[in-house]
Amino acid sequence: MISVLALVAGCSVIDKPTRATMYDFGPGALSTQALASPPAAAAVPASAPALSPLAIADIATSGGALENQAVLYRLGYVDDQQLRPYSQARWTMPPAQLVRQRMRERLSQQRVVLNAREGVALNRSQNTNLPMLRLELEEFSQLFSAPDASIGLIRLHATLVEITPAGERLVAQRNLSVQRPATSADAAGGVRALTAATDAAIDELDQWLRQMPVR
Repeated sequence: MISVLALVAGCSVIDKPTRATMYDFGPGALSTQALASPPAAAAVPASAPALSPLAIADIATSGGALENQAVLYRLGYVDDQQLRPYSQARWTMPPAQLVRQRMRERLSQQRVVLNAREGVALNRSQNTNLPMLRLELEEFSQLFSAPDASIGLIRLHATLVEITPAGERLVAQRNLSVQRPATSADAAGGVRALTAATDAAIDELDQWLRQMPVR
C-alpha cells in the first residue's frame, strides 16, 4: 500500500506541467523615457529632420518555423540546416510581430509611422505619394558555432515602394544580415543577442531609408 501511494505521489510530481519562460524585446527606449518624465502625447521631436511619413506593412516570413512563438536555435557545429526550438522558452508573440513592433517604436522617434491601411487612406485623402516599407523575415535564431559560443542572427529582405494614385511603384530593395554575440549559451543569451541584432538591423534600415529619394 505504501509503495502504491509513493508511486502515485511520484507520478503527480513528474506530470506537473512546467510553464515556459516568456520573452520579448524589453520595454524599449520610449518606455524608459516615460519613466523619467511625465506622460505626454506621442509626437516626433521638434528637432528631428524633415522626414516624410512612412507606412510599414505586416512583416512576412519565409517559413512556418517563424510563424509561431518558439525561441529557435541552430547547432552550426552539428547541422546548421536544422532549426530547433527551446522547450521551455517562448516569445510573447511571433517574431515578425515583435520585430515590426520594435521597428515602429524606434522609427516613430524620427518620423510619423503608419500601418499599411493608414498609409493607403492618407494617400487617398491627401493625394500624395507615400513610401511604404515591406519586409520579409528570413532568419531569426541563435546560431551556435560551438557548445559555448553563439550569436543572435536576423536576416531581412526589405522592399521600399511608393504608394501613388496609380498604384505601387518600386523604389529599392535590400537584404540585411545582422548578428550580435550571445553572452550565455542558453535561451536568455539568445534572446538578448537577437534583441541587439534587431535594433542594429533597424538602425541600418533607418540609414538606408534616409538615403532614398522619398526619404
